Amino acid sequence: MRLHQVVSGTGLPLVFVHGLGTSATAWDVVRPLLDDEFTVIALDLLGHGESPVPDDPSEYTRDRMLAEFDELLDGLPQRPVMIGHSLGGYLTLAYAATRPGRLAGIVVENTGPGFRDSEKREGWNERSRRNAHRFGVPVQVTEMNLQHDSVVMDRLPEMDVPTLVLAGGDDRPEYQGSGTYLERKMPDARMVVIPGGGHNMHEEDQASLVADAIRDFVPGPWSGGMSRPPG
Repeated sequence: MRLHQVVSGTGLPLVFVHGLGTSATAWDVVRPLLDDEFTVIALDLLGHGESPVPDDPSEYTRDRMLAEFDELLDGLPQRPVMIGHSLGGYLTLAYAATRPGRLAGIVVENTGPGFRDSEKREGWNERSRRNAHRFGVPVQVTEMNLQHDSVVMDRLPEMDVPTLVLAGGDDRPEYQGSGTYLERKMPDARMVVIPGGGHNMHEEDQASLVADAIRDFVPGPWSGGMSRPPG
């Protein structure tokens, strides 16, 4: 396993995937709020944190990242809930879209399902490459942020994995729009808007609200479902 991991707690595994240009440390506020109930695993994606930084752009494709996730999940005692922010949220959606049944649930924060229109995809890709320096990553690392197909968009209606969509009330409007789209298109998704939350709300004053939303969503022994019992 090449991806560096920060692991704490015991119980149902929660796998946290950060956004472009950050690292596992982005979850340092949220992790201690959850590891009393769950095994919390925060990853460093390739090119980030303490994970390797290969020179070859082909090491950073979406599908290569998903294969890295396969290695992690193969070593877990039970299906985890995968939690992703921004790029990590897209990768989480892509994992659920291409590996049905491997996850107990997913949580995506301030993210979207990509683009079906090829021109919009290429516009996104060009901006990603151009702005690599703003994220503090080498240009080849931005390959994992690029969109080359619409597999997530196309498969949303089939993705029956229980899904929690988190959107920051103060983030850019397109993320709430994406969240509404996911809630509408996916069979078992619900959206929660965190008041005052920005794009990185899991690192900000709203971190406890993010943790509470995750805890309330994660399945428990009382029902086998994705919500805690009333009261």
